[in-house]
Amino acid sequence: MELSVYKIDGTESGKKVVLDENVFGIEPNDHVIYLDVLQYMRNQRQGTSKTKDRSEVAYSTKKLGRQKGGGGARHGSLKANIFVGGGRVFGPKPRTYDSKLNKKVKSLARCSALSYKAAEGKITLVEPFTMEAPKTKELLNILSNIKAGDRKVLFVLPENSNNIFLSSRNLPDVKVITVDEINTYAIMDAHSLVMVDGVQDILAARVNGYLN
Repeated sequence: MELSVYKIDGTESGKKVVLDENVFGIEPNDHVIYLDVLQYMRNQRQGTSKTKDRSEVAYSTKKLGRQKGGGGARHGSLKANIFVGGGRVFGPKPRTYDSKLNKKVKSLARCSALSYKAAEGKITLVEPFTMEAPKTKELLNILSNIKAGDRKVLFVLPENSNNIFLSSRNLPDVKVITVDEINTYAIMDAHSLVMVDGVQDILAARVNGYLN
């Protein structure tokens, strides 16, 4: 697939880029996309929920009444779960939800997601640029000029740019990440991708490195 590289004013730079078929032109594998997104979402969970069981609540262990003849069930203490303020049965404990996935599986998932976006025509390439200061309006003008759309946009940079990141921070439908941070969830969650020229080469080099 061949794409034109745009300037930030929306005009074509005259440069054409051929996207690597191993990254942007494979047959998407839905199952590995599911596995990678699932792992990403699991790894976002903190797992810090905690409740007290009957051995941890601060109540007296004094027996409430005699064993028999009271006309009701026998109880050993107010720590039982059936009493208000008693310990909870089978409550959550601190745990980790982290899961692992093979690098080749994750790579295939990312390539599948990128191939979906490429097939849908949702990838735009823009010339490298810099911003002298964080200006949200300037970034919005760039996105409008290159017709990135008004829905969720994922802006991928070859390296970190603090001014570009700060310009997007209060835009709910624009997310700026570097190529090192790109993941399957971010790609699938976005409606369109805007990649600075050079990002596609970094992705291709990494994928071909895994294949070899």
